[in-house]
Amino acid sequence: MSIKQKSIDIFLFSTLFLFFSAINCQTPTKDQKVSFEEKKDIIVGANQTEKYINLLKDRNIALVANHTSVIFKNDKTNSDYQHLVDSLLSLKINIMKVFAPEHGFRGTADAGEQISDISDPKTGLPIISLYGKNKKPTPAQLYNYKKPTPAQLNNVDVLVFDIQDVGVRFYTYISTLFNVMEACAENGIPVIVLDRPNPNGHYVDGPVLQKESKSFAGIGPIPLVYGMTIGEYGKMVNGEKWLKDGIQCDLTVIPLKNYTYTSTYSLPLRPSPNLPNDKSINLYASVCMFEGTNVSCGRGTEKQFQIFGSPYLPKDTYTYTFSPQPNFGSKTPRYLNEECYGLDLSETENLSSLNFSWLINAYKATAEKDKFFREEKFNKLAGTVILKEQIEQGLTVEEIKASWQKELTAFKKIRKKYLLYQAE
Repeated sequence: MSIKQKSIDIFLFSTLFLFFSAINCQTPTKDQKVSFEEKKDIIVGANQTEKYINLLKDRNIALVANHTSVIFKNDKTNSDYQHLVDSLLSLKINIMKVFAPEHGFRGTADAGEQISDISDPKTGLPIISLYGKNKKPTPAQLYNYKKPTPAQLNNVDVLVFDIQDVGVRFYTYISTLFNVMEACAENGIPVIVLDRPNPNGHYVDGPVLQKESKSFAGIGPIPLVYGMTIGEYGKMVNGEKWLKDGIQCDLTVIPLKNYTYTSTYSLPLRPSPNLPNDKSINLYASVCMFEGTNVSCGRGTEKQFQIFGSPYLPKDTYTYTFSPQPNFGSKTPRYLNEECYGLDLSETENLSSLNFSWLINAYKATAEKDKFFREEKFNKLAGTVILKEQIEQGLTVEEIKASWQKELTAFKKIRKKYLLYQAE
């Protein structure tokens, strides 16, 4: 090889080396930082057995659990896991019983479906439903009737709560936590919450629950999207003395590792039958408001909470069509076998705030507006009677959002006291 050729080769190599070095040394963009953050394994509370096992040894334990209460064996993929019940039994922990929330222990029941007490076929443990027919409320207990009774808590020394939440007020797992904390506080039983990520933890938005709109779809005075993990919410319930008569629960939270409110977290298991994927979970807070109207949210399809429509929306404007059928998520879906006209939102960008424009536009497009709202249902979801009135009065999204900013700011100030993962 000639000296001239060697010089050319050296020059080309040096140029390429400097070029790739410059790329690798650049300051990461916002998007690059997110991708780097995603490479860190988020370790859920349940996986940190060493932090809570000594609190359970030689004691009678009750669990509040469902199909999401798992310990992951491979944190890189979250594809291999063991149920918390099986893990604790293998460690010789004396589990007395399991309390199951909405959708049941296996997570297969329809929303609001009454579930009977059963014996777990695998372990023989009694599974006590907090959605059983024997828990019917009195008029004075409409929001806290689904809680363990003193008899059910008899001989229980410690209660462990481990359920994957999605960070929306009317998703009833946080109401279950509220009621369990209250029941345990009344009976002197400590509660351990094994924390899990909030897939909608990156924002706070919506009207704050008003007292007159309390229900099992909303107990604590928090906004529709509250930006906290379920463990942080438990700390807030306790610290703000929201339980009956201001009592407080002996509460321990086993925190997450490598989690912040900007972390992206793809749930390895669907948290309930009609939230099948990340997109449905992201859209849920906004689209679920249609449950309080004459519009379907896609139950009875494979795009639950990613589409909406009804037979009453004008088909020249709402060109996407679907016909609900019984499926895993809904045994008797609304508008069964009827053609619904609506929109497919499954390709929209992920939300970082509530989108009520779809709701407002559907109301405007409906001919018989007096039949659009299911008033009681809608007000429970909204947590206030004002939102329905604002939509009927023709207020814009911007005007509606401006109306709740004062209370939202006050909530954020309270929330800040209980954040475990990142100061804001």
